[in-house]
Order: sequence, then C-alpha cells, then structure tokens
Amino acid sequence: MVSLTLNAVSAAYGGRQVLSGVTTPTLPGGQLVALLGPNGAGKSTLFRRIFGLLRGGGEVRVEGATVPRPLAYMPQDNGARPVMTVYESILLARMQGRGLRVTSKDHVEVERILDLLNIRALRGRHVGDLSGGQRQMVGAAQALVQNPEILLMDEPTSALDLSRQIDLLALLHRLTREQGLLIVVAMHDLGHALRFADAVMVIGDGSLVACGATGDVVTTDLLREVFDVAARIEPCSMGSPQLIVDGRANCLRANCQQIRRSA
Repeated sequence: MVSLTLNAVSAAYGGRQVLSGVTTPTLPGGQLVALLGPNGAGKSTLFRRIFGLLRGGGEVRVEGATVPRPLAYMPQDNGARPVMTVYESILLARMQGRGLRVTSKDHVEVERILDLLNIRALRGRHVGDLSGGQRQMVGAAQALVQNPEILLMDEPTSALDLSRQIDLLALLHRLTREQGLLIVVAMHDLGHALRFADAVMVIGDGSLVACGATGDVVTTDLLREVFDVAARIEPCSMGSPQLIVDGRANCLRANCQQIRRSA
C-alpha cells in the first residue's frame, strides 16, 4: 500500500521561510487526513512542496506506489480554462503527463468520474459559466480522473453548500477504504475533521504542531493554543464527537479578568 512520509521538509518564497522542519510519521494509504491550521499557516505551501511545485529542503518520500504518477493535487483555484467545457477540462486533466493521444478508456474514465461526483448535468457547460461550488466539483473531478494513489486537496469544500460538502467528504472517505488511497484534505471546518478524518496534521506558523489520530490530536488545549478559541468536544446523542465553540480564548480571558476586577 502507498504511503507518504515527510522528513524536515521546508520551503521558502523569495527570501521568506514559509515552512520549516515539517516531519511526520509515515502516513499509510486507506485513510483520509485533514490538514488543519489558521490562515497563512503554510497549508497550501506544504501541498505545493509535496507535489513538487516548490523546491526546498528535506525529503518527501512516497513508498509502495504502483503507478508512475501516484500524486494528484487539487489547488484552491483549479486553473481550468473558462472556454473549455467541463468534459474537456476533465479529459485534459486525465491526459496530464501522457501526451495527447486519447483512448476509449480515457473517455470511459471521464464518464465514470462525472457519475461518481454526480455532476453529469454539467458535462457540456463551459467552465467559465459555472458557480464557485460547481467549479470546485470540477476540480475534484480533474484530480480523481487521474486515478492517483495519493490525493492532495486544498480546501475542496470551501465554496460548496452543506449537503455537497458532506457528500464529497463522505465519498472521499469511502474511496480511501475501497481503493487504499491516501487523501489529504486542507479544511477549516473542524467539525468536518472530527467527523470524516482518520488522522490530522496541524500546521502553525510554518511548522508541524501535531500529527496523529484525530481524537488524539484535536483537543481543547490544541484549539486554544493554535486557533485561539475556547471550545469543548462532546459526544452528541449518537455518540459522535461534536465541537462546541464558546468564543475566542483571549476574549474569554479578558472577560474573566474584568469580572475579577469588578468583584
């Protein structure tokens, strides 16, 4: 089974260090990993470094791959040409690194992905005419049609309505189980991470804060220190963990201090 390991990975833009010394345990296939962190923490940079779009120190090690191009990357902006149809843009993504000789199997794969993501109705529409959420679903299709063994997805649900968010994350989680994929998803919704992620990586100020099983890593202490929120993680009536945010941690501390002064 495929696996991904980062060893002292770093990256810089110009002279500014963005990532420094990111080292993880081996992340095996068969799981969905949530990449968490505040805005500007370095999540997108880490994806670009893993995928090879940025140079830097350290080692990105992929082992157990059975295909020549095991990684696929879905950026926040999928870069699809607005004059292309949805079908054409997905087919073009399928052909990356392979030249332009299209086979019947390629067409079959595009049709399969359209059905898998339930976006067949968009098949003939131009990408430039789509809503932000529809473009995001096309971006997911462009990544999945490459049949990767490791899939990096940068905020793939940020423009989707709630039902589409749940559908996509549930599908990705199912694919990790059925196909042994390793899918790493950058997200801001910690509730989704608690529900769908088998493991999490937490990035703060360009460094790895924690990496491990979701229930072990996403704690009230981590939420306070990394995200500056006072929160509780409590089971719902069905036993699933739920995130309850009480407010900004520093604001709550200030309120407590004001109460003490007034007493």
